[in-house]
Amino acid sequence: MKINCKRRKAFTLIEMSIVLFIIALLVLIILPNLGSQRKHATKVHEDAMVNVVQTQIDLYEDNTGKDVTSYADLEGGDYLTSAQVAKAQKENIVIQGGKAVKQ
Repeated sequence: MKINCKRRKAFTLIEMSIVLFIIALLVLIILPNLGSQRKHATKVHEDAMVNVVQTQIDLYEDNTGKDVTSYADLEGGDYLTSAQVAKAQKENIVIQGGKAVKQ
């Protein structure tokens, strides 16, 4: 008498362990890079904001012939929006001697 046993195809415990190990290793490699990329993006954004404010200061001085003393000058002359002024102040960008400076 023959016994017909079909052998099921399935992953063994060893194969599953190897796959999980590889996935865990990839996660350990990727996660530290994400944190450093976020810091780099923040730094680039801060530098860009300083450049925007400085560009608008230069434009204001060229157009009016007056020195910029505060953000009110730039906002009043429609050189910066109120949202840009709020963001610049939040990021501690100040106007000193006609220059935008990050403190």
